Amino acid sequence: MSDKAYVTFFAGDGDYVKGVVALAKGLRKVKSVHLLVVAVLPDVAGENRLILENQGCIVRVIRPVYPPENHTQYAMAYYAINSKLCIWEFVEYRKMIYLDGDIQVYENDDHLFDLPDGHFYTVMDCFCETTWRHTPRYEITYCQQCPDKIKWPDDKCQAPSLYFNAGMFVFEPGRETCENLLHTLEITPPTSFAEQDFLNMFFKDIYKPIPLYYNLILAMLWRHPENVELEKVKVVHYCAAGSKP
Repeated sequence: MSDKAYVTFFAGDGDYVKGVVALAKGLRKVKSVHLLVVAVLPDVAGENRLILENQGCIVRVIRPVYPPENHTQYAMAYYAINSKLCIWEFVEYRKMIYLDGDIQVYENDDHLFDLPDGHFYTVMDCFCETTWRHTPRYEITYCQQCPDKIKWPDDKCQAPSLYFNAGMFVFEPGRETCENLLHTLEITPPTSFAEQDFLNMFFKDIYKPIPLYYNLILAMLWRHPENVELEKVKVVHYCAAGSKP
């Protein structure tokens, strides 16, 4: 048994299982030596769990994370996503790489497990999609992918911290970290980007950016083509907001 593994999250009974199967097959195709752990909520049907086990995945049932009584302005589905914070409980692994189920791996990136401990590694996000239209970043067309093109104005509040996309990240499980995550979630007002905003807030002091070819959001091909090195791309993120120009 290795003390390193990939991990993804799956809830409900929809077709998302196909994405997780594709992810498992992709990891095998690039000859990863590490297993894929699938964290599932209790509502995942036994049939889908069996499909994943037949693909060589380790299926782990995690408990749902329900919203506090005073955090009801978002649908329950919002908090279903927050349930994936329970992957920090997988302490039988020293280090894990999280991958969303709409991600595909095209080159082996097992070497990311060897990054120095004590940091949270992932790729910087892009602020150019309309999903950011409610933010000052989008209003002034500022994007951290091209910070010199439109500089953060002096008359605004302090420039925002580096912000990552939570579809892929390298982390170290730990019970204390998990307890802190879930406690902090209880007292943190929800935002429109669900667990991504929360993880950015929680890990901002130990976040270390890695090259975008470890989580290439498809929209980067037309939003920031000058930043994309196609020959180096290892992981592609087919997220819905970036599925077409």
